[in-house]
Amino acid sequence: MNQNFRLLASVDIGTTKVVATVARKYNDGQIEVLGIERTPSSGVRHGVILNIEETVNAIRKVIDSLENRLSIRISEVYVGLSAYSMKSVTNRCYRFIDEDKEITSFDIEQLRQDSYRLPLEPGEKIIHVIPQDYIVDNELAEGRPVGMFGHRLEGIFHVIIGRVNAIRNIEKCLVRAGLSLAGLVLEPLASAYGVLSEEEMEAGVVVVDIGGGTTDVALFCDGVVRYTGVVPFGGNVVTSDIKEGCSVIQKQAEALKVQFGSAMGEMTRKDMVVAIPGMPGWEPKEISCRSLACIIQARMEEIVEYVAHHIGKSGFYEKLGAGIVLTGGGALLNHLAQLVKLKTGLDVKIGSPVNFLSNEEVSSAEMPLLSSGIGLLVASSVFTTQKVVEQKLFESPEEEDNDISRQRPVRKKTKKAASKGKGSKDSTYSTGDLFGNWKNKIVGIFEERDVEM
Repeated sequence: MNQNFRLLASVDIGTTKVVATVARKYNDGQIEVLGIERTPSSGVRHGVILNIEETVNAIRKVIDSLENRLSIRISEVYVGLSAYSMKSVTNRCYRFIDEDKEITSFDIEQLRQDSYRLPLEPGEKIIHVIPQDYIVDNELAEGRPVGMFGHRLEGIFHVIIGRVNAIRNIEKCLVRAGLSLAGLVLEPLASAYGVLSEEEMEAGVVVVDIGGGTTDVALFCDGVVRYTGVVPFGGNVVTSDIKEGCSVIQKQAEALKVQFGSAMGEMTRKDMVVAIPGMPGWEPKEISCRSLACIIQARMEEIVEYVAHHIGKSGFYEKLGAGIVLTGGGALLNHLAQLVKLKTGLDVKIGSPVNFLSNEEVSSAEMPLLSSGIGLLVASSVFTTQKVVEQKLFESPEEEDNDISRQRPVRKKTKKAASKGKGSKDSTYSTGDLFGNWKNKIVGIFEERDVEM
């Protein structure tokens, strides 16, 4: 294997857990996971940070554990952005190309940058602009149309928009934990790249990541992201239903779901009963496994119906040759694959990042829990946000001088030396103030004429 590599780290901030992962990424794109640490999370709801202090403590705990275990220093990490705090739209834009020139990578990149100029609501920011299709002179191109001749180049892009405050909260937690943000990746996309193969993306597939607070949906067809969505329910809602339906405490409800839960009541024995220890002074409580399964099935059917709605909304239901891939902690629920297949009519399987993990690091039963954390590293080179500098029409001299001073300190020093000369007043506008130069010249002309007269 090629020995040229670099270390990458990710932090997956989930509703129920915070997972940190460190891996080697070789020049050929291969990922080798070196270590994974996780800890319970209590400062996050629906994947959105609500308690800064608790989230910072959780991040510090997993990062410190990885650093001590691997004897390394982690300075920057990739982080997943919850689909709950985003929305997605499809944008079409076009550019005209000179007839005697071929389409270049620059033309395609300029077309993609046009999607960053979409009008946004206050407090929103474009996270990803993902190309889907290109059309040259009303003909659908196969892949990137670089080298083709055409007069009208049109692009169809999947634009993902997130909330600025959600991103700021993530950055604040990282800074307080002594880390910097290397990039953001939408969590459904991260989960997809952690469990899917290129063949599945080409054939058409839906990844359904059932987490603690949300259920994320990402649809691929022809190797391209076609649709992303989110269901505002996850495993925590199922636990709450069990707590209320069986009159038990939260801890007992979670244990019942994990150990004895099932997504289909018909596939559970009627005569099977679970005894729950009572509180001090109270007798133990017996709960029927069939009743438990019926409570779980009612909520899971609701989640599956939302997923089916997203699939229908995408318009790609007939093109899903690979069906549905379930992942995340909720995918470990017994008989869930059978329920999803029954409700959607599509083939279903449980997906896990088995290509990046060994049974020595994590047991095969727990692998779906780590799909998003590992997928962040795999997708980091594809979907990380790029800083887009918007060109200002009229920049003040002070703003431009500040930009130059950050990039070229020598330029600022030279300017100070010039200010000592005779023409120091005019030299203030020597960089970027076109209208200021015209103004000074026009004023100078009239002053000279006044002297002559």
